[in-house]
Amino acid sequence: MPSPLPSHHRALIVETTSTPLVLKTVPTPTPTPGSAIISILSAGTISYQREIYNGTRAYPLPTPMVPGISAIGRIAALGHDSVALQLGQLVFFDCTIRARDDPDTMFLLGIEEGRAPRSQKLAREVWRDGTWAEYARVPLENCIALDERRLCGELGYKVHDLMYMNYLLVPFGGLRDIRIEPGETVVVSPATGGYGGAAVMVAVAMGARVIAFGRDEKKLARLKKHVLEGSPNAMIETVKMTGDEMVDAESLKAFGTIDAAIDFTPPHAAGSKHVRSISLALRKKGRISLMGLLETPLVAWSVVGKNISFRGKLMYEREDMLQFVKMLEKGLFPRNVGFVDTKVFPLEDWKVCMDEAAEHTGIGRHVVFAPK
Repeated sequence: MPSPLPSHHRALIVETTSTPLVLKTVPTPTPTPGSAIISILSAGTISYQREIYNGTRAYPLPTPMVPGISAIGRIAALGHDSVALQLGQLVFFDCTIRARDDPDTMFLLGIEEGRAPRSQKLAREVWRDGTWAEYARVPLENCIALDERRLCGELGYKVHDLMYMNYLLVPFGGLRDIRIEPGETVVVSPATGGYGGAAVMVAVAMGARVIAFGRDEKKLARLKKHVLEGSPNAMIETVKMTGDEMVDAESLKAFGTIDAAIDFTPPHAAGSKHVRSISLALRKKGRISLMGLLETPLVAWSVVGKNISFRGKLMYEREDMLQFVKMLEKGLFPRNVGFVDTKVFPLEDWKVCMDEAAEHTGIGRHVVFAPK
Protein backbone atom coordinates (compact mmCIF):
# COMPACT_ATOMS: atom_id res chain seq x y z
CA MET A 1 0.00 0.00 0.00
CA PRO A 2 1.24 3.53 -0.70
CA SER A 3 2.53 5.67 2.12
CA PRO A 4 0.42 8.59 3.37
CA LEU A 5 0.76 11.71 1.27
CA PRO A 6 3.61 13.96 2.36
CA SER A 7 2.72 17.52 3.28
CA HIS A 8 5.08 18.88 0.61
CA HIS A 9 6.82 17.64 -2.52
CA ARG A 10 9.18 18.89 -5.22
CA ALA A 11 7.87 20.35 -8.47
CA LEU A 12 9.15 22.38 -11.38
CA ILE A 13 7.41 25.73 -11.82
CA VAL A 14 6.90 27.94 -14.87
CA GLU A 15 6.58 31.35 -13.24
CA THR A 16 6.54 33.18 -16.59
CA THR A 17 7.51 32.14 -20.12
CA SER A 18 10.22 34.83 -20.09
CA THR A 19 12.08 33.36 -17.10
CA PRO A 20 13.71 29.95 -16.53
CA LEU A 21 11.89 27.12 -14.79
CA VAL A 22 12.54 26.77 -11.06
CA LEU A 23 12.48 23.69 -8.83
CA LYS A 24 10.53 24.35 -5.64
CA THR A 25 9.08 22.57 -2.64
CA VAL A 26 5.31 23.03 -2.78
CA PRO A 27 2.27 21.75 -0.84
CA THR A 28 1.12 18.31 -1.92
CA PRO A 29 -2.41 18.37 -3.38
CA THR A 30 -5.18 16.40 -1.72
CA PRO A 31 -7.89 14.45 -3.56
CA THR A 32 -11.21 16.07 -4.34
CA PRO A 33 -14.33 14.46 -5.82
CA GLY A 34 -13.56 13.31 -9.35
CA SER A 35 -9.80 13.32 -8.87
CA ALA A 36 -6.85 11.11 -8.02
CA ILE A 37 -3.42 11.95 -6.66
CA ILE A 38 -0.73 10.07 -8.54
CA SER A 39 2.84 9.55 -7.45
CA ILE A 40 4.72 10.29 -10.66
CA LEU A 41 7.18 7.61 -11.78
CA SER A 42 7.76 8.76 -15.37
CA ALA A 43 6.67 12.09 -16.86
CA GLY A 44 6.66 12.50 -20.61
CA THR A 45 8.17 15.22 -22.76
CA ILE A 46 7.66 16.26 -26.37
CA SER A 47 10.25 17.59 -28.77
CA TYR A 48 9.04 21.20 -28.82
CA GLN A 49 8.25 21.59 -25.13
CA ARG A 50 11.08 24.00 -24.41
CA GLU A 51 9.65 26.26 -27.13
CA ILE A 52 6.37 26.36 -25.23
CA TYR A 53 7.88 27.22 -21.85
CA ASN A 54 10.37 29.80 -23.16
CA GLY A 55 7.60 31.59 -25.07
CA THR A 56 8.89 30.85 -28.57
CA ARG A 57 5.63 29.19 -29.61
CA ALA A 58 3.48 31.69 -27.68
CA TYR A 59 0.93 29.06 -26.68
CA PRO A 60 -1.56 30.41 -24.14
CA LEU A 61 -0.76 29.04 -20.67
CA PRO A 62 -1.83 29.93 -17.14
CA THR A 63 1.15 30.99 -15.04
CA PRO A 64 2.54 30.25 -12.56
CA MET A 65 2.01 26.54 -13.14
CA VAL A 66 3.64 23.13 -12.83
CA PRO A 67 4.56 22.11 -16.39
CA GLY A 68 4.35 18.61 -17.79
CA ILE A 69 2.06 16.47 -19.89
CA SER A 70 1.05 12.79 -19.77
CA ALA A 71 2.71 10.54 -17.20
CA ILE A 72 2.80 7.10 -15.62
CA GLY A 73 2.45 6.80 -11.86
CA ARG A 74 0.82 5.02 -8.97
CA ILE A 75 -2.46 5.98 -7.39
CA ALA A 76 -1.50 7.62 -4.08
CA ALA A 77 -4.94 8.89 -3.03
CA LEU A 78 -8.46 8.92 -4.45
CA GLY A 79 -11.54 11.10 -4.32
CA HIS A 80 -14.41 9.42 -2.45
CA ASP A 81 -16.38 8.92 -5.69
CA SER A 82 -13.80 6.57 -7.22
CA VAL A 83 -15.16 3.05 -7.74
CA ALA A 84 -12.66 1.27 -10.02
CA LEU A 85 -9.15 2.59 -9.39
CA GLN A 86 -7.15 1.17 -6.50
CA LEU A 87 -4.44 2.63 -4.26
CA GLY A 88 -1.01 1.62 -5.48
CA GLN A 89 -2.28 0.79 -8.98
CA LEU A 90 -0.08 1.64 -11.97
CA VAL A 91 -1.84 4.04 -14.34
CA PHE A 92 -1.23 6.06 -17.45
CA PHE A 93 -2.41 9.64 -17.04
CA ASP A 94 -3.58 11.39 -20.21
CA CYS A 95 -3.03 15.13 -20.55
CA THR A 96 -6.15 15.72 -22.70
CA ILE A 97 -8.52 17.41 -20.23
CA ARG A 98 -12.22 17.68 -21.09
CA ALA A 99 -15.05 19.43 -19.28
CA ARG A 100 -17.44 16.90 -17.75
CA ASP A 101 -20.55 18.84 -18.69
CA ASP A 102 -19.28 19.76 -22.17
CA PRO A 103 -16.81 17.25 -23.69
CA ASP A 104 -16.23 19.60 -26.64
CA THR A 105 -14.48 21.93 -24.19
CA MET A 106 -10.93 20.65 -23.86
CA PHE A 107 -7.32 21.67 -23.44
CA LEU A 108 -3.94 19.96 -23.36
CA LEU A 109 -2.46 20.10 -19.89
CA GLY A 110 1.03 21.56 -19.89
CA ILE A 111 0.81 22.53 -23.57
CA GLU A 112 -1.92 25.16 -23.95
CA GLU A 113 -5.08 26.32 -22.23
CA GLY A 114 -7.05 26.88 -25.43
CA ARG A 115 -8.49 30.17 -26.61
CA ALA A 116 -12.10 29.73 -25.54
CA PRO A 117 -13.33 31.08 -22.18
CA ARG A 118 -14.59 27.65 -21.11
CA SER A 119 -11.30 25.82 -21.64
CA GLN A 120 -9.40 28.68 -20.03
CA LYS A 121 -11.64 28.50 -16.98
CA LEU A 122 -10.95 24.77 -16.70
CA ALA A 123 -7.20 25.26 -17.12
CA ARG A 124 -6.84 28.22 -14.78
CA GLU A 125 -9.23 27.31 -11.98
CA VAL A 126 -9.36 23.51 -11.85
CA TRP A 127 -6.55 21.61 -13.61
CA ARG A 128 -3.70 24.11 -13.75
CA ASP A 129 -0.72 21.96 -12.75
CA GLY A 130 1.03 19.27 -14.78
CA THR A 131 3.25 16.28 -14.06
CA TRP A 132 6.83 17.51 -13.79
CA ALA A 133 6.55 16.96 -10.06
CA GLU A 134 6.60 14.18 -7.50
CA TYR A 135 2.81 14.25 -7.15
CA ALA A 136 -0.06 15.51 -9.28
CA ARG A 137 -3.82 15.85 -8.88
CA VAL A 138 -5.56 14.62 -12.04
CA PRO A 139 -9.09 13.74 -13.24
CA LEU A 140 -10.20 10.18 -12.47
CA GLU A 141 -11.34 9.61 -16.05
CA ASN A 142 -7.86 10.47 -17.36
CA CYS A 143 -6.27 7.59 -15.46
CA ILE A 144 -6.00 4.43 -17.57
CA ALA A 145 -5.19 1.31 -15.56
CA LEU A 146 -2.14 -0.69 -16.67
CA ASP A 147 -1.68 -4.42 -16.02
CA GLU A 148 1.69 -4.13 -14.31
CA ARG A 149 2.20 -7.88 -13.93
CA ARG A 150 1.63 -8.43 -17.64
CA LEU A 151 3.46 -5.39 -18.99
CA CYS A 152 6.43 -5.14 -16.63
CA GLY A 153 6.61 -8.79 -15.59
CA GLU A 154 5.67 -11.12 -18.43
CA LEU A 155 6.47 -8.76 -21.32
CA GLY A 156 9.45 -7.12 -19.63
CA TYR A 157 8.67 -3.46 -20.29
CA LYS A 158 10.26 -0.81 -18.07
CA VAL A 159 7.96 1.94 -16.82
CA HIS A 160 10.04 4.66 -18.52
CA ASP A 161 9.80 2.80 -21.83
CA LEU A 162 6.03 2.44 -21.48
CA MET A 163 5.91 6.23 -21.34
CA TYR A 164 6.53 6.12 -25.11
CA MET A 165 2.72 5.80 -25.16
CA ASN A 166 2.93 9.59 -24.99
CA TYR A 167 3.88 9.53 -28.68
CA LEU A 168 2.25 6.31 -29.87
CA LEU A 169 -1.27 7.22 -28.76
CA VAL A 170 -1.49 10.31 -30.98
CA PRO A 171 -1.19 8.52 -34.34
CA PHE A 172 -3.25 5.62 -32.99
CA GLY A 173 -6.11 8.08 -32.53
CA GLY A 174 -5.73 9.34 -36.09
CA LEU A 175 -5.41 5.88 -37.64
CA ARG A 176 -8.47 4.58 -35.78
CA ASP A 177 -10.38 7.69 -36.83
CA ILE A 178 -9.92 6.78 -40.52
CA ARG A 179 -10.57 3.10 -39.74
CA ILE A 180 -7.30 1.52 -40.83
CA GLU A 181 -7.74 -2.21 -41.42
CA PRO A 182 -5.15 -5.03 -41.35
CA GLY A 183 -3.63 -5.49 -44.80
CA GLU A 184 -4.29 -1.95 -45.98
CA THR A 185 -1.50 0.29 -47.24
CA VAL A 186 -1.05 3.60 -45.43
CA VAL A 187 1.33 6.48 -46.18
CA VAL A 188 2.88 8.19 -43.15
CA SER A 189 4.19 11.71 -43.71
CA PRO A 190 6.54 13.16 -42.73
CA ALA A 191 7.66 9.84 -41.25
CA THR A 192 10.95 10.78 -39.60
CA GLY A 193 9.71 13.06 -36.79
CA GLY A 194 8.51 12.04 -33.35
CA TYR A 195 4.84 11.54 -34.21
CA GLY A 196 5.46 10.34 -37.77
CA GLY A 197 7.90 7.69 -36.56
CA ALA A 198 5.44 6.61 -33.88
CA ALA A 199 2.73 6.38 -36.55
CA VAL A 200 4.86 3.94 -38.55
CA MET A 201 5.24 1.69 -35.51
CA VAL A 202 1.53 1.88 -34.67
CA ALA A 203 0.39 1.19 -38.23
CA VAL A 204 2.64 -1.89 -38.37
CA ALA A 205 1.18 -3.12 -35.06
CA MET A 206 -2.31 -2.64 -36.55
CA GLY A 207 -1.38 -4.96 -39.42
CA ALA A 208 -1.02 -2.36 -42.17
CA ARG A 209 1.63 -2.07 -44.86
CA VAL A 210 3.42 1.25 -44.39
CA ILE A 211 4.99 3.63 -46.87
CA ALA A 212 7.19 5.99 -44.86
CA PHE A 213 7.39 9.29 -46.75
CA GLY A 214 10.11 11.80 -45.76
CA ARG A 215 12.90 14.10 -46.93
CA ASP A 216 15.93 12.59 -45.18
CA GLU A 217 17.08 9.28 -46.69
CA LYS A 218 19.36 8.48 -43.74
CA LYS A 219 16.51 8.94 -41.26
CA LEU A 220 14.20 6.87 -43.46
CA ALA A 221 16.78 4.06 -43.52
CA ARG A 222 17.12 4.19 -39.73
CA LEU A 223 13.35 4.13 -39.38
CA LYS A 224 13.02 1.02 -41.55
CA LYS A 225 15.87 -0.71 -39.73
CA HIS A 226 14.29 0.06 -36.35
CA VAL A 227 10.90 -1.30 -37.41
CA LEU A 228 12.35 -4.52 -38.81
CA GLU A 229 14.48 -5.11 -35.70
CA GLY A 230 11.36 -5.23 -33.58
CA SER A 231 8.94 -6.64 -36.17
CA PRO A 232 10.87 -8.73 -38.73
CA ASN A 233 7.70 -9.50 -40.71
CA ALA A 234 6.60 -5.87 -40.95
CA MET A 235 5.52 -4.61 -44.36
CA ILE A 236 7.37 -1.31 -44.73
CA GLU A 237 8.63 0.75 -47.66
CA THR A 238 10.27 4.18 -47.79
CA VAL A 239 9.93 7.01 -50.29
CA LYS A 240 12.05 10.16 -50.33
CA MET A 241 10.20 13.44 -50.85
CA THR A 242 11.72 15.44 -53.70
CA GLY A 243 9.31 18.37 -53.51
CA ASP A 244 8.20 17.72 -57.09
CA GLU A 245 4.49 17.05 -56.81
CA MET A 246 4.15 14.68 -59.77
CA VAL A 247 7.46 12.86 -59.27
CA ASP A 248 6.54 12.10 -55.65
CA ALA A 249 3.05 10.95 -56.64
CA GLU A 250 4.52 8.50 -59.17
CA SER A 251 7.03 7.22 -56.58
CA LEU A 252 4.15 6.43 -54.23
CA LYS A 253 2.03 4.84 -56.97
CA ALA A 254 4.89 2.44 -57.73
CA PHE A 255 3.89 0.47 -54.63
CA GLY A 256 0.42 -0.30 -55.93
CA THR A 257 -2.91 0.44 -54.27
CA ILE A 258 -2.71 2.98 -51.44
CA ASP A 259 -5.72 3.01 -49.15
CA ALA A 260 -5.03 5.80 -46.67
CA ALA A 261 -2.55 8.30 -45.25
CA ILE A 262 -1.82 10.13 -42.02
CA ASP A 263 -0.01 13.48 -41.94
CA PHE A 264 1.88 15.35 -39.21
CA THR A 265 3.07 18.45 -41.08
CA PRO A 266 4.89 20.69 -38.55
CA PRO A 267 4.36 24.48 -38.47
CA HIS A 268 7.58 25.30 -40.32
CA ALA A 269 6.55 23.06 -43.28
CA ALA A 270 2.91 24.17 -43.56
CA GLY A 271 3.39 25.11 -47.21
CA SER A 272 4.75 21.74 -48.31
CA LYS A 273 3.01 20.06 -51.25
CA HIS A 274 3.58 16.48 -50.20
CA VAL A 275 -0.08 15.85 -49.26
CA ARG A 276 -1.02 16.91 -52.78
CA SER A 277 1.25 14.11 -54.01
CA ILE A 278 -0.37 11.67 -51.60
CA SER A 279 -3.88 12.61 -52.74
CA LEU A 280 -2.86 11.96 -56.36
CA ALA A 281 -1.57 8.51 -55.39
CA LEU A 282 -4.53 7.39 -53.26
CA ARG A 283 -7.10 4.95 -54.58
CA LYS A 284 -10.69 5.97 -55.09
CA LYS A 285 -12.41 6.55 -51.74
CA GLY A 286 -9.06 6.79 -50.00
CA ARG A 287 -8.82 8.45 -46.57
CA ILE A 288 -6.39 10.94 -45.07
CA SER A 289 -6.03 11.82 -41.39
CA LEU A 290 -4.73 15.36 -40.90
CA MET A 291 -3.02 15.72 -37.51
CA GLY A 292 -0.53 18.44 -38.44
CA LEU A 293 -0.69 22.03 -39.67
CA LEU A 294 -0.93 21.72 -43.44
CA GLU A 295 -1.93 24.90 -45.28
CA THR A 296 -1.25 24.00 -48.94
CA PRO A 297 -4.41 23.82 -51.11
CA LEU A 298 -5.17 20.34 -52.39
CA VAL A 299 -5.62 19.13 -55.96
CA ALA A 300 -9.38 19.65 -56.18
CA TRP A 301 -10.07 17.58 -59.29
CA SER A 302 -8.24 14.58 -57.84
CA VAL A 303 -9.90 14.83 -54.42
CA VAL A 304 -13.40 15.27 -55.84
CA GLY A 305 -13.00 12.83 -58.70
CA LYS A 306 -11.79 10.04 -56.43
CA ASN A 307 -14.10 10.77 -53.47
CA ILE A 308 -11.16 11.15 -51.11
CA SER A 309 -12.07 11.80 -47.47
CA PHE A 310 -10.12 14.10 -45.15
CA ARG A 311 -10.56 14.03 -41.38
CA GLY A 312 -8.90 16.42 -38.99
CA LYS A 313 -8.02 14.84 -35.65
CA LEU A 314 -6.65 16.28 -32.42
CA MET A 315 -5.14 13.67 -30.12
CA TYR A 316 -7.42 10.67 -29.38
CA GLU A 317 -10.44 9.51 -27.42
CA ARG A 318 -10.66 7.55 -24.17
CA GLU A 319 -11.84 4.51 -26.15
CA ASP A 320 -8.66 4.75 -28.24
CA MET A 321 -6.52 4.63 -25.10
CA LEU A 322 -8.33 1.57 -23.78
CA GLN A 323 -7.93 -0.22 -27.12
CA PHE A 324 -4.26 0.75 -27.36
CA VAL A 325 -3.53 -0.67 -23.90
CA LYS A 326 -5.22 -3.92 -24.94
CA MET A 327 -2.89 -4.14 -27.94
CA LEU A 328 0.12 -3.38 -25.77
CA GLU A 329 -0.87 -6.00 -23.19
CA LYS A 330 -1.47 -8.58 -25.94
CA GLY A 331 2.17 -8.20 -27.05
CA LEU A 332 1.47 -6.60 -30.44
CA PHE A 333 4.31 -4.08 -30.05
CA PRO A 334 8.05 -4.83 -29.88
CA ARG A 335 9.51 -5.20 -26.40
CA ASN A 336 13.21 -4.48 -26.03
CA VAL A 337 15.01 -4.14 -29.37
CA GLY A 338 12.82 -2.26 -31.82
CA PHE A 339 10.66 -0.48 -29.25
CA VAL A 340 12.24 2.61 -27.72
CA ASP A 341 15.52 4.14 -26.59
CA THR A 342 14.59 6.19 -23.52
CA LYS A 343 16.69 8.89 -21.88
CA VAL A 344 15.78 9.62 -18.27
CA PHE A 345 16.49 12.80 -16.28
CA PRO A 346 15.80 14.01 -12.72
CA LEU A 347 13.86 17.21 -12.19
CA GLU A 348 17.07 19.06 -11.36
CA ASP A 349 18.30 18.55 -14.93
CA TRP A 350 15.23 20.12 -16.53
CA LYS A 351 17.18 22.23 -19.03
CA VAL A 352 19.27 19.32 -20.26
CA CYS A 353 16.14 17.19 -20.43
CA MET A 354 14.24 19.64 -22.63
CA ASP A 355 17.27 20.20 -24.87
CA GLU A 356 17.65 16.45 -25.24
CA ALA A 357 13.94 16.02 -25.99
CA ALA A 358 14.35 18.36 -28.96
CA GLU A 359 17.17 16.24 -30.39
CA HIS A 360 16.46 12.67 -29.28
CA THR A 361 13.37 12.23 -31.42
CA GLY A 362 12.08 10.13 -34.29
CA ILE A 363 10.92 6.54 -34.24
CA GLY A 364 11.83 4.68 -31.05
CA ARG A 365 13.32 7.67 -29.24
CA HIS A 366 11.98 9.71 -26.36
CA VAL A 367 12.93 11.51 -23.17
CA VAL A 368 11.29 11.45 -19.73
CA PHE A 369 11.58 12.89 -16.25
CA ALA A 370 11.94 10.60 -13.24
CA PRO A 371 10.68 12.91 -10.47
CA LYS A 372 11.70 10.58 -7.62
